[in-house]
Amino acid sequence: MMTLLFHKRNLLLSDNAENRMEQEDNEVMYEHHHIVVDKGQSLLRIDKFLVNRIEGVSRNKIQNAITAGNVKVNDFIVKPNYKVKPDDVIIVVFPYPAEFEVVPENIPLNIVYEDDSLLIINKPAGLVVHPGYGHYTGTMVNALAYYLEETAGFDDSNIRHGLVHRIDKDTTGLLVVAKTEMALNRLAKQFFDKTVERTYYALVWGNLKNDAGTITGNVGRSPRDRRVMTVFEEGDKGKHAVTHYHVLKRFQYTTLIKCNLETGRTHQIRIHFKHIGHPLFGDKTYGGDKIVQQAPFPKFDQFVRNCFAMMPRQALHAKTLGFTHPVTGKFVQFDSELPMDFQEVLDKWEKVSR
Repeated sequence: MMTLLFHKRNLLLSDNAENRMEQEDNEVMYEHHHIVVDKGQSLLRIDKFLVNRIEGVSRNKIQNAITAGNVKVNDFIVKPNYKVKPDDVIIVVFPYPAEFEVVPENIPLNIVYEDDSLLIINKPAGLVVHPGYGHYTGTMVNALAYYLEETAGFDDSNIRHGLVHRIDKDTTGLLVVAKTEMALNRLAKQFFDKTVERTYYALVWGNLKNDAGTITGNVGRSPRDRRVMTVFEEGDKGKHAVTHYHVLKRFQYTTLIKCNLETGRTHQIRIHFKHIGHPLFGDKTYGGDKIVQQAPFPKFDQFVRNCFAMMPRQALHAKTLGFTHPVTGKFVQFDSELPMDFQEVLDKWEKVSR
């Protein structure tokens, strides 16, 4: 049986190198390195230079990143034989592994597309994507380890690199998983460059004022409770976050919307809509599991409780996912149906709104 060890490095900061890891970004999984070459640096191949400069990285991984176009010098993509010069500004993007031992587990996966380079998975509610504190087993990564070993004869040295992004435990919808390191690098670069197209469907409390809009506000860990996120309107706290939305259906007391993410921050959609007074229906973390919008008719409270029982989670689904295929270079897009619990709740709100 294959046992995989995931590790997350703590990257060192220096005067000439700024290494930043997107640890608070729940959507994307990559390291971003920004290195300014010393004035006294002699000419040296970039792959050799980066092996010496970045802690714990292999030359093979660096060469794969260069081939995938994930290494830029002075804003230009370079080849492996490029020789660094003093004052060069180097940008490197690596997908990063995480920090837990992963044991393959026979957990069913809803794979909606597969080729030699990638998988598209429609994740159900309740499935944790990645091992973490409190969730060491039973995750999607455990399932992938088993599936790729038993079904595809997959090289176990690559499974740790498969995740490019992730979604919350109780959010449903589409995820892309890389099956080769080349695919991983090229997909990670697209997430980093914000060229991936993602559409989410959400049911929010209240009747939104406008048919379309944009929510902008830095998102970061709450200083009062590090387990949840908050929006910082001013200053340099948190990370820049932008959510675009369009109204799909109004139910008087709730609204079905679609959201397109310009950035991918932890709980971004959930906290942005709480911030504007329209938390996601059923969202226990951000107040959507309470009756936010009252209705002047009998038994409304019981109706809402029935909906909560039918879908005991936030009403959020990653419906579409589009990106440039890492091998063919063609833009591909995948769509998914709303899960049954979400659709049933919408049907109930449709009847009430009539």
